[in-house]
Amino acid sequence: MDSLNNYRQLVKQLLIEYAEIPVCDSGTQNATIFDVENDRYMLINIGWFNEQRIHHCVIHIDIIDSQVWIQANNTDRLIAEELVAAGIPAKSIVLGLQPPDVRPHTAYGVPCREQQRESLKV
Repeated sequence: MDSLNNYRQLVKQLLIEYAEIPVCDSGTQNATIFDVENDRYMLINIGWFNEQRIHHCVIHIDIIDSQVWIQANNTDRLIAEELVAAGIPAKSIVLGLQPPDVRPHTAYGVPCREQQRESLKV
């Protein structure tokens, strides 16, 4: 299996596992959204609580230029570390939720396009 398909499977598996965690609000439920055509993967919490509509993004991950982008992580877990433990190289993970100037100073990757621009500089 090539790395892109492997990344897709690992991201989906992670979100499925998180979706199975029981929610404390009986009127809400976790749901996964897998847009494989555009490589967008989300876990949302949806429903009603105290007569208020809940529609909350828990985790949002995109695959862009063969890199796994963590766009949102509204959990107390370190999703990037879990993806590395599952087999995705740290340099293939971009912390999209971090400002672009911070990303090079993390243990994770920078967008491929930025790497290409840097390699063209003399």
